Amino acid sequence: MRQRMIYTVGLFALIAIGAFGLNKTARAGYESAPYEVVEKDGAIEIREYPDLVMASTAANIDARGNDGSFMRLFRYISGDNKGRTKIAMTTPVFMEAESEGSQGKMGFVMPAKVAVTGAPTPGSSGVQIKVREGGRFAVIRFSGVMNSTKAKANEKTLRDWMKQRGFTAAGAAERAGYDAPFTPGIFRRNEVLIRLQTPKPGSEQQETDLAGN
Repeated sequence: MRQRMIYTVGLFALIAIGAFGLNKTARAGYESAPYEVVEKDGAIEIREYPDLVMASTAANIDARGNDGSFMRLFRYISGDNKGRTKIAMTTPVFMEAESEGSQGKMGFVMPAKVAVTGAPTPGSSGVQIKVREGGRFAVIRFSGVMNSTKAKANEKTLRDWMKQRGFTAAGAAERAGYDAPFTPGIFRRNEVLIRLQTPKPGSEQQETDLAGN
């Protein structure tokens, strides 16, 4: 009985290690949106992002793509665009919640080469090419299946940390998911991002006047 239990535990451990390895390999196969880590505190980071060219569509982020938003974007990168160009999938998938006067959105980041040469015109009016403005963001990373409860709990943790550190938000929170839907929750990489006001309130840093004044 004891040997069987040890065997079972060992088998589950091997399966878990294998699944983790496969997931890391799969994620590593995708180009990821670039950023620079400015500061790190456990699961929280301050990051500097460049401008990102994105294919964007209206979405209910709590539906996690089941409202058709994910497939609209997937069809676009699969060739539903002018020129029938196929575009490589990237990570993460960015999601913005609906806010006053603004629809919720889901966006795929265009690969660097596509961003430079110009993203092809979408074949569907439901997909738009937009630029996600770069800047400094506070980011918290967590695992599990992304849902509203988990995202809001992590957003609260992030906002509490920002308050303690003297950072001020410059926009609503975003969500980011890095893994395919079939990835087990324990191996998923999820994030909540909040754009920051810069310079940090109370800092002596001043913006440079381009006119030299």
